[in-house]
Amino acid sequence: MTSELPTDYSDFTIGAPIADATAPDGPIAGRWDRRRFEARLVNPANRRGRTVIVVGTGLAGGSAGATLAEAGYHVVQFCFQDSPRRAHSIAAQGGINAAKNYRNDGDSVRRLFYDTVKGGDFRARESNVHRLAEVSVQIIDQCVAQGVPFAREYGGLLDTRSFGGVQVSRTFYARGQTGQQLLLGAYQALSRQIAAGNVEMHPRTELLDLLVIDGRARGIVARDLVTGAVSAHLADAVVLATGGYGNVFHLSTNAKNSNATAIWRAHRRGAYFANPCFTQIHPTCIPRSGEHQAKLTLMSESLRNDGRIWVPRTAGDTRSPELIPEAERDYYLERIYPAFGNLVPRDIASRAAKNVCDEGRGVGPGGQGVYLDFADAIARLGRAAVEAKYGNLFEMYQRITAEDPYRVPMRIYPAIHYTMGGLWVDYDLQTTVPGLFAIGEANFSDHGANRLGASALMQGLADGYFVLPATLADYLAQAPSTPVAADHPEVTTVIAEVTDRLKRLLAVDGDRSPESFHRELGQLLWDECGMARDEAGLRRALARIPELRAEFWRRLAVPGTGEELNQTLEKANRLVDYFELAELMCLDALHRTESCGGHFRTESQTPGGEAARKDEEFGYVAAWEYTDGGAPVLHREELTFTEVHPTQRSYA
Repeated sequence: MTSELPTDYSDFTIGAPIADATAPDGPIAGRWDRRRFEARLVNPANRRGRTVIVVGTGLAGGSAGATLAEAGYHVVQFCFQDSPRRAHSIAAQGGINAAKNYRNDGDSVRRLFYDTVKGGDFRARESNVHRLAEVSVQIIDQCVAQGVPFAREYGGLLDTRSFGGVQVSRTFYARGQTGQQLLLGAYQALSRQIAAGNVEMHPRTELLDLLVIDGRARGIVARDLVTGAVSAHLADAVVLATGGYGNVFHLSTNAKNSNATAIWRAHRRGAYFANPCFTQIHPTCIPRSGEHQAKLTLMSESLRNDGRIWVPRTAGDTRSPELIPEAERDYYLERIYPAFGNLVPRDIASRAAKNVCDEGRGVGPGGQGVYLDFADAIARLGRAAVEAKYGNLFEMYQRITAEDPYRVPMRIYPAIHYTMGGLWVDYDLQTTVPGLFAIGEANFSDHGANRLGASALMQGLADGYFVLPATLADYLAQAPSTPVAADHPEVTTVIAEVTDRLKRLLAVDGDRSPESFHRELGQLLWDECGMARDEAGLRRALARIPELRAEFWRRLAVPGTGEELNQTLEKANRLVDYFELAELMCLDALHRTESCGGHFRTESQTPGGEAARKDEEFGYVAAWEYTDGGAPVLHREELTFTEVHPTQRSYA
């Protein structure tokens, strides 16, 4: 039985190195073809007898479930929303990258590969990133065939736009609704399989633990969120497509129900957790408006194609933007990074915004904002053209702020968005628990220390449509097909543990809501492990988190019972995992005394204030092993670069 008692995260031990044993060698351009050819296959007639659990129905999960069912496997799929089409992928706005080179502006698979490795500050695997770039060209064809309404030029060709960190136009889009349209494409493919009886869908159901039997993932324990019933579901393999853990910060751009329980419970059952401190700050979010705000709203990075970012040149200038003359404005990204301007990568744009606000030149309430101004674009293109490209985003901004962005500049500020860390997986997307696969944002594999914009949708669909179906077959071809009995001792034990955890949460009978604890934990993480980290702050967080968790178990208030719809109980259960995850994030950030990508240690920066890597010391993936009640164990996966040699990133 795993303990719910606090784990000591004040220290850690070094374990044996870890290696990706499934990654093929040879020329990088041929590795994915070679791996697919060498992968074992499952006879089409035998697929009908194999069951795969897929948790999550976003772009990664929805595409995986549909593709596996189409191949002939029996898929049992879960989502905590009332419909698969309400997964958080629907909120993605700006676009999806692909190396199609439709603009004939110098793009290629190799350039997308290079941009992604560089954008991740040389902390990603070359093999995985090159595969992602290769598969990107197939994704667009797949989605067009599904009827996804990508924007088109006047002549009918698919249109593209630019995103941060690149100098080509490779981002395909559907106005500001790209995630929604892509998800509907995956959802219609999934719905076809549900109607055919090949996918057994369980909405309003949440994974609460993983079943590992004889060393292999063989199922999950889940709770029906409407009735409260806890039950086990068994299979030959389990796929986690449950997204990232950004909501550990409380305020983020994620949907409120997005959480980390699935990947954290898998971690507690033996799956290593990689690079938890690599969290992305998105530079283009609507600033927070008050202490009791529930979440933050993202303004698409695509707005930086035509919007210009600026602040007053003089600290303390509180004039309305239209009263500030051009000569008294600082278009700081264009000044500091002339080669990329407003389209520098997210980590660099976020830190630059923080710096000018720290200088006292921020705008809006509390000086926590910068202007994103479309005046030049409207004058150059006309309002109708700007509205055609960004109209729904402008409308969203106006509804939230009551300000018209056609008349006054938007105000934006960085916020937690994506998490590059996640479950460690090999080239086959399999975790350290045999039979447990993690895809999309749930794994760590493709983005290094910073994700380029429009690459999340690309990775989710690449994993679900193209990568997982090939690599999962290789596992199933050699995995035992003997069914697990419903009354297996491990099954009954895990169900009892889950039930006991829920009962203990209900029994505390204190005076503080889960939301109040979550808000305090999130603020602590933002202050000490957010856009900038230092040793003193991280140690403060590591000292405070156990105190806050102990108070949680003394003062938690959860009304109602576990035998009904009880959203407070759901939040409390997720918060149990957030406390432990927050500690591991801070420990990972503390041990990595370099700066890279979204991980910025103030002790490690260049004279110009940019991130300073320490490749000789930290050129590895940090894969953390959970120990029940003891200090975590760090396993290092050394990164090697043969195609793109690490250099100091420059966007000037």
